[in-house]
Amino acid sequence: MKVTGFTFIKNAILYDYPVSEAIRSILPLCDDFVVAVGNSSDETRALIQAIDPSKIKIIDTVWDDSLREGGKVLAVETDKAFHAIDANSDWAFYIQGDEVIHEKYLGNIKSAMEKWKDDLNVDGLLFNYLHFYGSYDYVGGSPRWYSKEIRVIRNNKSIYSYRDAQGFRKGENEKLRVKPVEAWVYHYGWVKMPAAMQKKQESFAKLWHDEAWSEKNIIKADEFDYSNVDYLVPFKETHPEVMQKRIRDKNWKFDYDISKNKLSLKYRAKLFLQKNFGMNLEYKNYIIV
Repeated sequence: MKVTGFTFIKNAILYDYPVSEAIRSILPLCDDFVVAVGNSSDETRALIQAIDPSKIKIIDTVWDDSLREGGKVLAVETDKAFHAIDANSDWAFYIQGDEVIHEKYLGNIKSAMEKWKDDLNVDGLLFNYLHFYGSYDYVGGSPRWYSKEIRVIRNNKSIYSYRDAQGFRKGENEKLRVKPVEAWVYHYGWVKMPAAMQKKQESFAKLWHDEAWSEKNIIKADEFDYSNVDYLVPFKETHPEVMQKRIRDKNWKFDYDISKNKLSLKYRAKLFLQKNFGMNLEYKNYIIV
């Protein structure tokens, strides 16, 4: 069984992405790794190259800034990396620049890839998600956060990145058939120092909207306001080993009163059904087989 990891990244240092940690978290499962490195204004390329030159293949890309509708450029960059994977790989393991896999799940992932490798009815593996918010001490508890997504796909080039690169489709807009795997993706996209988070928000909006929309709708500030969140719960487990140094160096004091539940009536109802009856009413970009 051959496994190739793949991702895309641009300006990882400028916007404080833990992309090195993301890649290193799944590298033990990968025979090689393709990274589409966009035209960055920092030393992102050197950062990626230094991780493991023996395994990592860099594809230099230029982002098309005109592909703003729905964050389409992110899917285009994902596809560039995917299509650079050699034909002899069985699985392609996708990880985004702010996602990390805990080492305790690597055995489960490898077993699932081995189990379903020869079953062509299975297009990929479905992962669970934890979304950290504000600091490394809290995770989103609201149903507004997506709870599952595909992160391992068969090396079938009819598969492509969907919309803003959150998931995948194949052929004529067909959902992938997947098997769940007992593994969680730790999503750190909303964990940055407030000043860095504000810079990211102002920049990221331009991937979806034009300058006029961004000027009207994105608040200009020195720091991001983390208080506008509906519901968080404390995280009491351990973070992945590859994240330990970053957390020691960068974690900041985020004061959040967990008793202040700001969930809307709709999300309260969804959360009740989910907790008490196991009913997950979120949109599903996959078919479990």
